[in-house]
This record gives sequence, C-alpha cells and structure tokens, in this order.
Amino acid sequence: MNAVAKKASAGRGTAARKAPAVKTAAPRKASAKKIDGAPSKTVAAKSTTIKAGKVTQAGPAKRAATKVPLPETLATNETVPVPAEVVLSGPPAYWQEACADLMKRDRILRKIIPTYGPAHLASRGDPFVTLARSIVGQQISVKAAQSVWERVVMACPKLVPAQFLRAGQEKLAACGLSKRKAEYILDLAEHFRNGTVHVAKWAEMDDEDVIAELTQIRGIGRWTAEMFLMFNLMRPNVLPLDDIGLINAISQNYFSGEPVTRSEAREVAANWEPWRTVATWYMWRSLDTATTY
Repeated sequence: MNAVAKKASAGRGTAARKAPAVKTAAPRKASAKKIDGAPSKTVAAKSTTIKAGKVTQAGPAKRAATKVPLPETLATNETVPVPAEVVLSGPPAYWQEACADLMKRDRILRKIIPTYGPAHLASRGDPFVTLARSIVGQQISVKAAQSVWERVVMACPKLVPAQFLRAGQEKLAACGLSKRKAEYILDLAEHFRNGTVHVAKWAEMDDEDVIAELTQIRGIGRWTAEMFLMFNLMRPNVLPLDDIGLINAISQNYFSGEPVTRSEAREVAANWEPWRTVATWYMWRSLDTATTY
C-alpha cells in the first residue's frame, strides 16, 4: 500500500480518462487513522465514470474539514485583491454543474461549498491588466501589493500597454516596484503592443498552449500563467500545484495538517476532474483567503 493510502483520511478513487467513457479500476481502501483526536473509518472509494466532459461518482468518504488562519503572505505565490476598476463577471457557465458534481463525489467539498453561498470565481477583466497585476503581486504580501498597484493605477490610469511604455521604468519604480518588476511590466506591455502574444486566439487555445506562450514573457512563470487561465480565461480544470495556498488547504482538509507532496496533492485532485479550478477556488476559501484569490 503506498504512502498516500496510509496518510489520507478517507478513501478516494482516481479516474483514468479515456474517450469517450471509462470507469476506474477497483477502488482502494484507506487505512484507519486518527483525525482531530478520533479514529477515522475505513471507507472504500466509489468508482468514477467520465463521459463527454462530465464526471459522476457517489459515496465520498467522510472527514471533518479543518480551517487554519490565513498567513500574512503565501510564500511567492500570491494574487492580490480585485481592483475597484475591474467589473466582475457573473459565475462561469459551468459553475453550478461543477459545484453539484463535486459535492456528490467529495465529502470535504460537500461541507465547504455550501458555506460560501452564491460566491463564485469572477473574471479579473482585461488580459494585460490581469497579468500586470500578477507581476506586481509576486513575492510580496497582499497588503503591500495592493498599495503598489494603487500607485500604479494613479500613474497609468488608463491601464493600457501604451501608457505604461510612455511612463517608463523610472516612473513605475517610483510607484514602489522593484527595478526588475518594472522591467517585466514594460516587457509585457511591449508584447501586447507589438502583437507578439495572440490574445484573440487564447480562448481557442488549450491550457498548455496558453501557458507556453505566456511563459515566454519575462516575469511570467507557470503559476502566473495558471492564475491567468483561472481568473481571465475562466478555464474549469486548472490545478496550480505551485500554489502554496492550495497545498496548505489540501494538507489541512485531507491529511489532518500533515505535509503533502505534489504527487499526493495531484492524487487528491484527480477526483476533482474536470472541475479542478472550482475545487481549487473552494480550497482557497477554506483557508479564509477570500480577499486573496
């Protein structure tokens, strides 16, 4: 029995995806383990059927969700509050279906999702603004990023690439940006102005192709590109494993706070497909990070 089965608080199945439909192999059993001072039950995970982009499963294992306080910073992987100038969208078209499906299959999410009522993932607006704001928020606290961004907005109120390029590095640095971040934002603005990024095609490109294009821009790594997929393109099945908030939430909710590897987090998230964006969003909520994501 592998380490994950020994550590997990409840059994769960992993779906192997094939077109057009496939069922998982025989479910695995989790070993008994104390959670919050009480032994957990050994529960066999149910099989999962994936067909035409939909996943259904019944009988997820039981476990009480655990909440932890929000740290001042989330390592290097932070986003910042949505600025007032961005008009938030309604929920993605898939949101209600995803929530219902996840609650059927995941005991933890069944408890978490109703807690937040009508709250939902919302678009952060213009692609350039979304990416520029992500660069501003790298490696600093949410509060500091908000303060810097507000000064950037005052310096470049139109929030368009041409205005940033006219402002130049010195003016951006005066807003509180490091020299390197100012360079990154100017490089981003140059890409948008010159059309070297295919903004109009992103909606038709798959996730990995968008990530590959975005990470060619200085200052944009995979995590930033994944945040863009989630908050701008509203993709339903993004799993940002480099996000420390997500890893912490999986640890608290599924492993009684024990350290979790990327492999273990990926195995938990296999039960969330094809709605990993939605599950991730609620994992963040469970850490009381509503103002962060």
